[in-house]
Amino acid sequence: MTDGETGRVFRLAYVPGVTPAKWVNIWTERMPGVPITLIAVPAAEVVELLRNGGADAGFVRLPIDRDGLSVIPLYVETTVAVVPKDHMVAAADEVAVSDLVDHEVFHPLDDTIEWTIRPGLPAHTRPTTTAEAIKLVAAGTGILLVPQSLARLHHRRDLTYRPVPDAPQSQAALAWPTDATTDLVEDFIGIVRGRTANSSRGRTPAAPAEKPVPRKAQKPTQNSSGRRAVPTGRKRKGHRPR
Repeated sequence: MTDGETGRVFRLAYVPGVTPAKWVNIWTERMPGVPITLIAVPAAEVVELLRNGGADAGFVRLPIDRDGLSVIPLYVETTVAVVPKDHMVAAADEVAVSDLVDHEVFHPLDDTIEWTIRPGLPAHTRPTTTAEAIKLVAAGTGILLVPQSLARLHHRRDLTYRPVPDAPQSQAALAWPTDATTDLVEDFIGIVRGRTANSSRGRTPAAPAEKPVPRKAQKPTQNSSGRRAVPTGRKRKGHRPR
């Protein structure tokens, strides 16, 4: 952290389903002088927030428009089908996309999964948000496919979900404006990457202080006669008279 950043607040945005708690806890322990502010933002709005300087960095869901942003892909989530507990899909441990061909599947406007071909039949309406789609699923009017973390986020007692292994998956990532890669951003990148507190994060570390070289004891030299020279300061013993 540079002197100019002392006392700053680090602003971290995150989209629904992404839980930043473990990284925030490390930041709090490692950077006690810089508070961290969390900003919950819809997935469709996080890129604009970052570009407008509303946050220093943010957890997003790929794919996004990366223009002007630096991105570090993180983990990939399993896609699941959310259904009522008494739905026929709930009878299986997992389902394939082909199993949903005769079922109406909701496609909310904030969907974070990149589909080449939408599964199942188009639902009678297109909800604005995933939360609205969940309510419609609970009403028994269709199925919803989402990343597993979103199914957990919108958990209801009357709903359950099953993995869909052959469906496209959503990937979480850390993103920030490339032109605003501050030392604080670098610090957070280090935390996300699992670097230790003593890591230089790519900066040039300070040169270690040179240790004094221990002086070796000087060996006595030999003169031309083969005898050892007497060290300076020592008196040579003479022959004692008999």
